[in-house]
Amino acid sequence: MVEHGAEPRGRNRDANREDQNAGRDERKSTGDEGSIFDELLQTNLELRTDDAGETVRRIDTDQLIDFVRHGPVLEALVHAPLDRREIEAELGVSRATSHRFTRWLGEHDLAEKVDGRFRLTGYGQVVTEEVRRFERNLATAERLAPLLESICQSHQEFVIEPFGDATVTVASPADPYRPVQRFLTLLDKSDTLRGFNTTHMVPLSLGAFHEQLFENIDTEIIYLPDAVEKLVETYPEPATAALERGHLKLRTREALPYGLAIFDDRVGIGGYDERTGTMQVFVDSETAIARKWAERVYGVYRERSEPLGEDAS
Repeated sequence: MVEHGAEPRGRNRDANREDQNAGRDERKSTGDEGSIFDELLQTNLELRTDDAGETVRRIDTDQLIDFVRHGPVLEALVHAPLDRREIEAELGVSRATSHRFTRWLGEHDLAEKVDGRFRLTGYGQVVTEEVRRFERNLATAERLAPLLESICQSHQEFVIEPFGDATVTVASPADPYRPVQRFLTLLDKSDTLRGFNTTHMVPLSLGAFHEQLFENIDTEIIYLPDAVEKLVETYPEPATAALERGHLKLRTREALPYGLAIFDDRVGIGGYDERTGTMQVFVDSETAIARKWAERVYGVYRERSEPLGEDAS
């Protein structure tokens, strides 16, 4: 249903390393280096790209499994120290099991007994948080699998943490247009739209959407040059009028990674079938961290795009 740009998606991936480095430079130059979120994104990306070839000391597999297996008791102690009876009640385990848990915690220096209660050590707090993060990220990755399959082969600036509670809309043989319909539903509730895409946000044949784009929504979109050309060719008068009013702003870039849409209240990411160009999945979220990520990524690509010249319309 969604038309793909004339150029193959391989062209978009060729510039990936440049985009990753550009993203790091942009984050360093925006003047808000003190932002914890920006620091996390920058560190995450640098660890993935710069240290990819380094040998990392790996934890023993059995020990890792033990940490995950004991995740419930670790998590039970996060909020406050507990005695054995409280552990038994919290986890619904027997007395023998609670003794086994607390013995394991002590043997691994993860918890200590103080005044009859077990509390996490500093090391135990870190291990607990990493186990919880590991489980959250695995669950998120499983939910986002259709999207990750289409965008994450080479675009390492994408991070899954902001999308743990996202709505995932996947195309199916029975309903191949569900992702596009989800996009249009969110657009109907928004007065603004910013984003970029490797193709048109929705098929050019959907005149109602483009009428909305030209008349009702303040829009700024970064497209591949051929996508902009096709848009203006298909809707010459309304597109030109919207561009002249400044209601519609188009920018171009030779390479883009995937589809990104920033609405008033939500942000979304679209993944496409490489062969057909159809939207296969749309993932959207209303969380502040997802919006922060989307704003940052959009800013990086916008900075490295060109505004459509008046003579081009």
